[in-house]
Amino acid sequence: MTDLASRAALDLSLTPEQELVQRTARSFATDELLPKAAEIDRDARFPADAVQKLGALGFMGMLVPSEYGGAGLDAISYAIAIEEISRADASVGVIMSVQNSLVCGALVTEGDEEQKRRFLPRLASGALLGCFALSEPQAGSDASNLKCAAVRQGDHWIVNGTKNFITTGAHAGVVLLFAQTDPAARHHGITCLLVDTKQPGVIVAKQEHKLGIRGSDTTQLVFQDARVADADRLGAVGSGFKVAMKTLDSGRIGIAAQAVGIARACLEDAAAYAKQREAFGKPIAEFQAIQWKIADMSTQVDAARLLTWRAAALKDAHEPYTAEASMAKLFASDVAVRAARECVQVFGGYGYVQDFPAERHYRDAKITEIYEGTSEIQRIVIAEDTLQE
Repeated sequence: MTDLASRAALDLSLTPEQELVQRTARSFATDELLPKAAEIDRDARFPADAVQKLGALGFMGMLVPSEYGGAGLDAISYAIAIEEISRADASVGVIMSVQNSLVCGALVTEGDEEQKRRFLPRLASGALLGCFALSEPQAGSDASNLKCAAVRQGDHWIVNGTKNFITTGAHAGVVLLFAQTDPAARHHGITCLLVDTKQPGVIVAKQEHKLGIRGSDTTQLVFQDARVADADRLGAVGSGFKVAMKTLDSGRIGIAAQAVGIARACLEDAAAYAKQREAFGKPIAEFQAIQWKIADMSTQVDAARLLTWRAAALKDAHEPYTAEASMAKLFASDVAVRAARECVQVFGGYGYVQDFPAERHYRDAKITEIYEGTSEIQRIVIAEDTLQE
């Protein structure tokens, strides 16, 4: 790590611009998202209005350069905003994360000038939503084992196959599709294509009914002889696996920040309830058993946030951050699950019913250990990096 990256990783003060992002995101989350979060979860309703407003605020293209219609902010600002939004409604948090990290992020780093001009302004404004289609029924963690195929025909590709667990798949206008173009080459034969969801042959086959994050749709996409112009290829032929892995590094910062937001919601809701709930003649916050839970949650949330900010600072400093992003996601997702469990425990019987937010946090937290690379995959990434030293 260079001296510049070391200083960036250790400087914990926020710039005035970052403080403004935090205030704006917190105000929007508190006023717009929090009052509707339980209803959106119960109805499994896509928060279209909130997404439009996030676009107007500049939060759907935070890392997109201003010349392409984005906010042109840094990765720490992005992590701060994702945490604030996810503290109120984790479903909105993951929609925002996928749009910024996976879709806009890939186009910024891999797109040619025409593709950037065509897609990024609409993505950054929220007028166009995107999704990231890598997983398949037989290929989750083993992302090199893709069966969805794209066959070259002149200046087009003909795509056939199925993609699973696609966030925002039912509402996206463009798909970043990873397809096998040279099966013999395995992961060296994967190519990324930009697919218009309105064209023939692109089918939303199924919407999943999920444990949590219910306001964000998760779909199965089927491609039946879908025709994609070679001009809509993102990156070189055969470079798709590298594109996906590089993009997921950035995505893991977003999911780590989402997990911090969920964990913070658990901490704040548990602490507020403990001050109000009385047992044996006094608030349960005065009992050491509860105080220790709050102390552990508070410490773990801070630690998870700092790991997330470190990964973001390295990204901002243009330093390698693959292992640090994996550490942040691994730890923050574990903290979110633990904090959610303790939040339910502090609420007691009320933590198990839908009248209170604890059970929603409990359901929302688990997926952070799974999507954009399971905790087991993060440990492999971290171990490989550590053993190379």
